[in-house]
Amino acid sequence: MTVGIIILLASSGITACLIGLLVQDGQTDSVSRLRVACVGDSLTQSTEYPYDLGNKLGESYEMRNFGVGGTTVALESETPYMDTESFQSALGFNPDIVVIMLGTNDAQPSLFEYNSTFVGNYMTLIHAFQRLPSNPKIWLVQPPPIFSDQEGRISPKYFEQTIIPSIQQVASITNLQVIDVYSLLRDYPEYFPDGVHPTKTTGDWGKEPAAQIIATAVYRAITSP
Repeated sequence: MTVGIIILLASSGITACLIGLLVQDGQTDSVSRLRVACVGDSLTQSTEYPYDLGNKLGESYEMRNFGVGGTTVALESETPYMDTESFQSALGFNPDIVVIMLGTNDAQPSLFEYNSTFVGNYMTLIHAFQRLPSNPKIWLVQPPPIFSDQEGRISPKYFEQTIIPSIQQVASITNLQVIDVYSLLRDYPEYFPDGVHPTKTTGDWGKEPAAQIIATAVYRAITSP
């Protein structure tokens, strides 16, 4: 009897140790972590903003980057975000929090004719996430300003006068909160070497990279009471 009890206790101790190792290794801890999906175009995919955001959020969150360069809200374009594999992966991730930063590529002159469908297309994207079992909290980000027309391929004026107000309209209709990165960076063209994409590293002026500024704005929104 004594030997049997000792063996049982020893076995239980080994099991507890194994469970502890799994938690420390991050294999079971992910169950309790809040899943954050960053959705967007190249401003999400190719900058350090999601990486910086993940560092700021820490181990209590699982952050994943689902950005796809060149994508649009407009379903009539050649590269709608909703037609990408990353969109399906983002849905499969079943996130608790979704951060959407799209609209920059919708300022292409070739898409002006679809302006009337932008709001409806954006709402279709939002509803796809709202139908998930996780019932995620969704944040809409007003993308940073465009400081160059990219040789006629994208319009700063159209972006400011049409896309930004349309995103605000979507937020009003869906009652979702907006993270206003546009206003935050409107007076800092030096943060955008090519006129569109934010800096990832500290420039000669010694200021914080634009990607970190975006990450901080998103972090504060997500973690605010």
